[in-house]
Amino acid sequence: MLKNRIKGILLIFITTLSLFILAGCGGNQSSSKTVKVGITGANDPALEKVKEIVKKEGINIKIVQFSDYSQPNTALANGEIDMNDFQTYTFQSDWNKKHKTNIVTLGTTVIAPMSLFSKKITKLSQLKKGDKVAIPNDVTNEGRALQLLESAGLIELDNSKIPNLRDIKKYNVGIKISSLDAGQTAKSLDDVTAACVNSGVASDAKLNPKDAIYREKITAKSKPYVNILSTNAKDKDNPTFKKIVKAYHTKEVANVIKKQFHGYESPAWTYKILQ
Repeated sequence: MLKNRIKGILLIFITTLSLFILAGCGGNQSSSKTVKVGITGANDPALEKVKEIVKKEGINIKIVQFSDYSQPNTALANGEIDMNDFQTYTFQSDWNKKHKTNIVTLGTTVIAPMSLFSKKITKLSQLKKGDKVAIPNDVTNEGRALQLLESAGLIELDNSKIPNLRDIKKYNVGIKISSLDAGQTAKSLDDVTAACVNSGVASDAKLNPKDAIYREKITAKSKPYVNILSTNAKDKDNPTFKKIVKAYHTKEVANVIKKQFHGYESPAWTYKILQ
C-alpha cells in the first residue's frame, strides 16, 4: 500500500512538472513582439510582405492606417505607433523643423517618380507660351515639381535646395504655373494643359505612367524624395526595428513592389545612386 501511494505521488509530481514545462514552452512559442507601423491610405502590399517575412522571427507588425500626411508623424511623436512608412527624407526634415520633433530614418523603401500628365497634348514639345501647368502647393512637392519642370527644359531655377516659385530665373517656354493641393493635381487636368502629379495621386486617378508626357528621372538629386521607414530618435538602434528594415530590403519585397505598383514605384535600395 505504501509503495503504491509513493508511486501515485511520484506520478502526480511528474505529470504536473510535465504540464508546467509544456505550458512554458507553449508560452515562448506564442510570445511575439508587436510593432505598430503607421501608413497613409488603405493598402501597402510591400509592408504586408514584410509583415509575412518577420512573423517567422516572432515579430508581429500591426499596420495602422491614417487618412492624411499629418497624422502618422503626430502619432509617432506621441508614442501611439512605433514606426511609420509614408514619408520622404524632405518631408521628414521639414516636419521636424516645424513641429520640434526628433523623428529619424531607419531605412529606405521606395522611390516614386513624379510625372507630368496631360489630357490635351501628347508630348512635351507641344507645350507653348501661355499654357497652364499645375503643380502641388506644399513645400516638398512644389520644389520637386519645379525641379521636374527644370529637367524637362521648361524653366530654369537658382541653386536653392528646395525651390519655390520665387526661385524661377527663367521661363524657357512661357508656361503659366499655378499651385494647388497635391491631391487635386490629377483632377485639374480638365482645366489645365498639364499637371505635375505625384505617383500615389496618379495611381488613385488611374493615370498610366506610360502616358506621361514627361517623367522624373532617378538621379542623385532624387535622394531627398526617397520614401523611408521612420521612428523616434530614441529607438533608432532598436534591434527589432532593424530586422524589419532588413526584411524590407529583400528580393521578395522588391518583386512585390515591381508587380503591385505597375511602374508607379520602384525599390529605392536597389539604386546605388540613391544610397
